[in-house]
Amino acid sequence: MLRLNLIFAIVFLMGSCSDDENNKTPPPQVPLNPPNATGVVYLQSNLNLAKAYSNFTTALKNNENISIVEELDHSKNAASVELELPPTQIVFFGNPNLGTPLMQENQLAGLDLPQKVLFYEDENEVFSMYNSTQYFASRYGVHEVESLPQISDALKNLVGTAVDAQGKQTSDQDVDLEEGIVSVESTTDFETTYNNLKSSIEANENLNVVAELDHKQNAASVEMELRPTRIIMFGNPNLGTPLMQSERSLGLDLPQKMLVWEDAEGSVQISYNDPGFLKQKHQLDGNNEEIEKISTALEMLANSAAEIE
Repeated sequence: MLRLNLIFAIVFLMGSCSDDENNKTPPPQVPLNPPNATGVVYLQSNLNLAKAYSNFTTALKNNENISIVEELDHSKNAASVELELPPTQIVFFGNPNLGTPLMQENQLAGLDLPQKVLFYEDENEVFSMYNSTQYFASRYGVHEVESLPQISDALKNLVGTAVDAQGKQTSDQDVDLEEGIVSVESTTDFETTYNNLKSSIEANENLNVVAELDHKQNAASVEMELRPTRIIMFGNPNLGTPLMQSERSLGLDLPQKMLVWEDAEGSVQISYNDPGFLKQKHQLDGNNEEIEKISTALEMLANSAAEIE
């Protein structure tokens, strides 16, 4: 019965998964709908989206300390299920020298790592956005970690240079400690829990695994230690696209992510973002039915991976 419920629930899961002059649009006016999501930095660019995105990904590839984890075209994924979404792309990338210390302080920080930057077009205006380090510090309690200011400077320089614009913070930046994070304790070991989760996702034709990242392995690559910590990203554009149609900034938190991690006592946890929190973060007005379905589905998926009846 649990397996039938799981298959039913997963169908509803969120995600969207799957010469210089010529590259420029007219100088932007004051945007009609600037991003207003909690805890983000946004930039409005004179460049067209393709040029801004290309500049950024090229800069990442040219930096030997940074690795691109995944690139995702939300618009293309929307079209794959016959839905429309204006140009919207996201890139996930990381530097374990900077990210690992955050997870050493609080493993849950792995839920918002690797870093990501969203690019989208809205009424002929081109925006890029990312989570601020102020938001990150408030959510994970990592204010004193030395790598945090380095991350802030790197994001400011990389994104600002790529899109030729200055970043602006939205009015609300702070959230409560570990706000909007749901965690389920597994009844089995780390590897079994993670494999249960991945197998359940792969078994459903409506879902696509977008990326996997082993934070512990990445830490070891730079001679740092970290307890078992692994993230999997996956999505269903049938459900994720309507959320982005309502509030494009939601693309920053899609596709869906689940973090499997082993704490200091040896207990294994499965953690994910509460869809209700994401609704509030991005000031989404509506889509209540989708949010409720997503919440129920994620809970059942986590319980199944944890082997909870």
